[in-house]
Amino acid sequence: MSSQAPLGFLKRDMKRVFLSLAFGVLATAGAVISSPAAPLVSAGPVIHIGDVARFYKVYDAAHGHPTAQELQREYIDPGSPGLHHLSHVRNVNGETIAKAIASHPQMFADARPCMAGLPRVRKRVVAALDTLARLYPKAEFPPVTVAVSRGKPAGEADATGVIIGLEATCAAAYLNPNVEDRFVHEIAHEYVHVQQALQSPAFYNDQKPTVLQASLIEGTAEFVATLITHEIGFRSPYASADQAQNNEVETKFIADENKTDLSQWIDNGTLATPGDSGYWVGYRIVKSYYEHAADKRRALHQIIEMKDARAFLAKSEWYPGIQL
Repeated sequence: MSSQAPLGFLKRDMKRVFLSLAFGVLATAGAVISSPAAPLVSAGPVIHIGDVARFYKVYDAAHGHPTAQELQREYIDPGSPGLHHLSHVRNVNGETIAKAIASHPQMFADARPCMAGLPRVRKRVVAALDTLARLYPKAEFPPVTVAVSRGKPAGEADATGVIIGLEATCAAAYLNPNVEDRFVHEIAHEYVHVQQALQSPAFYNDQKPTVLQASLIEGTAEFVATLITHEIGFRSPYASADQAQNNEVETKFIADENKTDLSQWIDNGTLATPGDSGYWVGYRIVKSYYEHAADKRRALHQIIEMKDARAFLAKSEWYPGIQL
């Protein structure tokens, strides 16, 4: 399962400086080399960003209106392994990107300026992943690919690595109005999904998860991301407006938790509203489990390596409206 981070519909001139800025990584003729100034956590990750520069070369040559054929031939086909993987798992190709540009041209025009803060993002991400490595020594850090997609997903992750959709993440201001904070959380969220995919592949990759299972997968990524990035006073964009409404949402969740129709809970936001109440309820259940655990380090391992959603829920001591 992907972390669509959670854009239902989704989930700025930087060409000359882009490759030297983003995440402190240098790219030359398609090669990606980590900057020695700020070493990454053990075993990675390497950040691949060449796809974005290539996309905007095609985009600019076509004055913002590239054809499906141009996008496929000049952007997708010569792309990185991460972009090819995204193309395979999320239907990202020349045709779908061209349709997205035609429908929401401003989203793609506005994406480049988001890159300006990424050197700071990289430093914070490295610190967050160092924290994850200390708290969870099993953690692995395969590559990150930053690419342009079709308006979604903002993030995708499996055992092979993390893919960040530049235009989707930039457009999702409701996730966090601070672009730097938004990218840090998004990448941390996706790296939690990587660990889930590695440690509990059957659970994470279930093609017909229940509402409870899918919500716990996403809630785990939300909770652990806030833990390793030290997001004090975290306010989820998927949370209800007030306590009464939150109780109502969580009570309805209980009625739906065994359903395999996720449409009311996961990946149901729009460009203007987040939706994805399952992320919030899942976060609350996971947080309850963690807060009630005497051994926090052991609890973190159990959260990341979750394999039985109903057993986890029973041990969490969560109930609608619980104060955490």
